[in-house]
Amino acid sequence: MASLPQTLDDWLAYIEQQHPRSIDMGLERVRTVADALGLGRPASQVITVGGTNGKGSTVAFIEAIGRAAGWRVAAYTSPHLLRYNERVRIDGDDAGDEQLIAAFVAVEQARDDVPLTYFEFGTLAALWLFQQAQLDLAVLEVGLGGRLDAVNLVDPDVAVITTVDIDHVDWLGPDRESIGREKAGIARAWKPLVLGEIDSPSSVLRHAYAIGANALRLGSDFFQEAIDEQHWRWREVGAELELPNPSLAAPIQRNNAAAAIAALRALETPPPDAAFAEGIAAARLPGRLQVLVRDGVDIVVDVGHNPQAARELAAWLRAQPLAPTQLVYAALADKDAAGVVAAFDGLDVRWHLAGLEPDTPRGQDVAALAGRLADTAAGSGRRHATVAEALASARGDAAAGSRILVFGSFHTAAEALRALRSSE
Repeated sequence: MASLPQTLDDWLAYIEQQHPRSIDMGLERVRTVADALGLGRPASQVITVGGTNGKGSTVAFIEAIGRAAGWRVAAYTSPHLLRYNERVRIDGDDAGDEQLIAAFVAVEQARDDVPLTYFEFGTLAALWLFQQAQLDLAVLEVGLGGRLDAVNLVDPDVAVITTVDIDHVDWLGPDRESIGREKAGIARAWKPLVLGEIDSPSSVLRHAYAIGANALRLGSDFFQEAIDEQHWRWREVGAELELPNPSLAAPIQRNNAAAAIAALRALETPPPDAAFAEGIAAARLPGRLQVLVRDGVDIVVDVGHNPQAARELAAWLRAQPLAPTQLVYAALADKDAAGVVAAFDGLDVRWHLAGLEPDTPRGQDVAALAGRLADTAAGSGRRHATVAEALASARGDAAAGSRILVFGSFHTAAEALRALRSSE
């Protein structure tokens, strides 16, 4: 075998080159390598989380509640914001460079000449690390879809589908029914399937019925409701929990927290009731309505990148105290930018459009983005080559007490956070 990369950055560059396509859906190749690695179950109990939006937040709630119960918990998520290490967390800590390198070496030695995508390589590495960590619970976030995603190698004790909306249509289909069918592939026969929205597509319910999965639906089998400004209630028939509001902002986070609670309570060995309140209050996740105050201005950073996420962001804005608001928006070329902008119709906001760095996969420059938005409220907004420049312009216009919301993709959020960090 040729000499292997030495640093984590070198490894990440290497694994990007090990498959001619960035996405190649299917489990045959990754299963072959998993067998060669001798991968078994990554933990005593496993929860897999899929969906269009809310996956990362739901994973964060499950992880925090499990740790509040005194469990040894690991979580695998994607994509990352600032460092690849964020994707693999074991007992509350991001995996170290040396851990990840050891896992990549193991995968490389096991795969022989089997081509793996970047995500497949990383998934196998995470599962290899988890198998050695003597875990009580592993929480696995689906990367794309569900049925053919590498995470679906693992048979979960409980599956969660947070929401289903239009995204990744080239891979998953053009409508909610098609996309729901793909996402429902993470369900297992005679195991619980938690649905974190009230109106899941009928394709999801049909699949659950066909395989005998026990569908637990928000609004039918479990419920969440406000008590007062600081507290809310989770309940099902015969049980209820009174809880502090999630530390993660936005009204939708109660749905995500409710789905996390339902998933954990559906395990054969659930956590004690006291762990739920502690975990809900403790859960943190960068890039989800993350607020950083600079010179008296609230700069809010969010990874929202599709119309459903944008509608939640707009709902959050409408619920905030009235303040001058500027929006910094940069999107990948394959996203429904016009649908995202339409979510903010009726709000008094000023738009700043930005391009994404040229080496960003599926990135686009600001001229291309503005061209797609010519007939929208954002079409006449200011144009900037980069997110950092757009944010600097917005900050220059902002007075104390005003607000800037930066959103559009994980890349957009990451560039904003780096810019804010460098300006401190």
